[in-house]
Amino acid sequence: MKIALASQEFIDNNLEFNLNKLALAMKEAKSKEADLICFGEAYLQGFDAFSWEFENDKNIAISQNSLIMQQLQQYSREIEIDLFIGYLEIEDNILYSSYALVENGIITYNYRRISKGWKEFTKTDSHYQEGKSPILFNYKGKKCLAALCGDLWDFPEEFKLNQDILFWPVYVDFSIEDWEKSFIEEYKEQASQIKSDVFMINSICKPTGFGGCFHFKDNKIIEMLKPGNEGLLIVE
Repeated sequence: MKIALASQEFIDNNLEFNLNKLALAMKEAKSKEADLICFGEAYLQGFDAFSWEFENDKNIAISQNSLIMQQLQQYSREIEIDLFIGYLEIEDNILYSSYALVENGIITYNYRRISKGWKEFTKTDSHYQEGKSPILFNYKGKKCLAALCGDLWDFPEEFKLNQDILFWPVYVDFSIEDWEKSFIEEYKEQASQIKSDVFMINSICKPTGFGGCFHFKDNKIIEMLKPGNEGLLIVE
């Protein structure tokens, strides 16, 4: 099994740009014989797409049965690659930061971030919520979990379910200097609490977000695509 971790640029509230980048990356991953491509947290609309005013934000978020999600499912079928995508979700007038797995053109798993750091919680009301405890899912015979960014910092014990793989999409905008000086080591140490392969995916958002992807295991960096580089890290 090959998995492509995508360090790709997004623009907040520019779906046309983000969908185009997503489709191109899916095709590149397929050309590299990847079974699955994974994008970062809230990649679809952009991490800072919300204004924290519900009447505005409800029109930015998408549901699992929205036309945009149907378009992503169509991409998966046509390009013949599975997709793990971060997006801002709405269901029953509740907003979440979510991560959806599309397999063979069908959503088979949808995880909602359980830590509150995705939102400006001093400004938000009850329309902005977190999900419940993570649930294992199976992907091509592997036991898997997803954790969104701060989940692994705030609730590490929730992600020790004897899984084979933990997918860890994030969005952080440290400088390249700060990444190399301290944060790569800090994220590696945080991932070391999880006794499985940990795949971390960060997106690019110019001018301050530099992306980067990492494969952590046993308190080691197995392989990485350094921050500052757009592209794919292929892990097997």
